[in-house]
This record gives sequence, C-alpha cells and structure tokens, in this order.
Amino acid sequence: MKNTHLLFNTGIGRQKPNSIRNKEVSCPFCEREKLTDILAEEGSILLLKNKFPVLEHTYPTVLIETDDCHSELSVYPEDHLIRLIRFGLTHWQKMMASNKYKSVIFFKNHGPLSGGTIAHPHMQIIGLEDIDYGEKVKASDFEGLTIHEKNGTVFSLSTVPRVGFYEFNVKLGDIQDITAFAKYIQTAAHYILHHFPFPCTSYNLFFYKYNESIYAKVVPRSVTTPLFIGYFIPQVPNNIEWMKNDVHERYFGKG
Repeated sequence: MKNTHLLFNTGIGRQKPNSIRNKEVSCPFCEREKLTDILAEEGSILLLKNKFPVLEHTYPTVLIETDDCHSELSVYPEDHLIRLIRFGLTHWQKMMASNKYKSVIFFKNHGPLSGGTIAHPHMQIIGLEDIDYGEKVKASDFEGLTIHEKNGTVFSLSTVPRVGFYEFNVKLGDIQDITAFAKYIQTAAHYILHHFPFPCTSYNLFFYKYNESIYAKVVPRSVTTPLFIGYFIPQVPNNIEWMKNDVHERYFGKG
C-alpha cells in the first residue's frame, strides 16, 4: 500500500521551542556556539540537521538564513539574497541527486499563521523516504498571469492556485543565473507583507522540481478556507488582473 501521510512524532513535537508564540523563549538559532551537526556553511548561512526530527522516515535539515534574528527574506540585501537562494538550491539538488529519498522538499515558513515555530529566519530541506511529493503536483499549479519576465525567468500570479485565492509563482529560466529568480521571490514576499490588500503577516515559500524545471511558489497565509479543508475545493478571486497590475506598477514601473 502506497504511503500518503507523514507520521508526526508528537513526543518530539512537544519539546520544540516556539519563539513565534512565546517571545520570551530563547532563540536556539541565535546561540550559534551551541549548534551541532552543521552540514555546510557560507558566511552567516548554515545548514544543519534538525535537532527535533518530528517527521518520521525523513532526513530533516534546517537552513538558517542569517545571524540576524530580526531580519527577513523580504528585506535582505541583494548579495545576501542571491547567496542564500543559491546555497539552498545547491543543497536541495545535492540531496535529490543522492538518490536516498523518494523525494526532497524545500520550503520556508514565516509568521504566526505559516505553521512554523521558530521566528529566526530559516528554511527546511527534508528528504522523504516514502513519499513522492511530485505525484500531487500538476503543470496547472504554475500557470498564471505574467507580472514580469527576465532572462527566461517568469514571475506570475496563479490562475489555478493549489489552495486558493492568491499565489505567486516563479519559474527559473537558467540555473546558472538565479538573480531574477531570487529577486522575484523577494518581491512576492515583500508585497505580501507590506502591500497586500488585506493585513497579512505570514507566508510560505515552496520550491518544486517539475518536468526538469525549477519553480517557487510564495503563498500568503491566513485562516484556510473551509471549502478547501472540507472538500479540497480551491477558490479563485475575480480580481487577479488588478493584483497583477498592482505588483507590476509597484516593483517594475508602469507599462
């Protein structure tokens, strides 16, 4: 029987610190001298084994984005942003190329409604032993109204969102030139946190490899619609053309 669900170890889960909900909790990622099982590092960027492996039958790693606990992807300087995305893509692809896992997921949680527990900026790269996430990914997940395009890298607003409402897609053109890819991801995150038409403090960033192409999806998070929770029916807003134009004018100028 095919395994379709991940087992979450609640015993380990109860031990995890939560600095998003409780600001008094000491940040474990700020105490760098106490970090163990470091797999790779580049300046302030670290990749290490997850100290709290709550998902069974996986190889969980944490990518600490910066040594600044109060910074955030949407405001990183361009050089750090590009270094971070390149570092993450490299180690994600390296884990995939090891052929030890059915699939490897690479994602980021930010904010109280994102599903994360640690406020310090970080991502996760997790090898899944029994589950192929690609079986639940479709080409239509990345279709959308083009906001901007540069050197083959395309930034769009989804017309067929996976969960519903607003989702930003970025398709990487050339793995050797990730500048536009990284900056489009940052633009989506910045727009969600600072210019979204509804107050929004949370988002998720997901990376996918599909049909030999690399995609990123940036999803603003709020209370999930009950139609999706109960029936897996996504909803599509009737004004995405307005948002496409708004993002373009704010970040890329009119026209």
